[in-house]
Amino acid sequence: MSNPFENPDGVYTVLVNDEGQHSLWPDFVAVPPGWTVVHGPAPRQECLDHIETHWTDMRPKSLIEAMADGA
Repeated sequence: MSNPFENPDGVYTVLVNDEGQHSLWPDFVAVPPGWTVVHGPAPRQECLDHIETHWTDMRPKSLIEAMADGA
């Protein structure tokens, strides 16, 4: 069986957690607790493009806030 996370012809969703981290997720797999669908279902490349456009700061939200409070 091939890896469903790397299927170029698969249908995916983009998930985001409370820390603002994004994940490419196969549409047929249940969304894990703590994650929310923010895009899709859509083709893999469309989802990757969404992640690239919307997840521009790789730091977790809590770190961004802590650094802002310390500034």
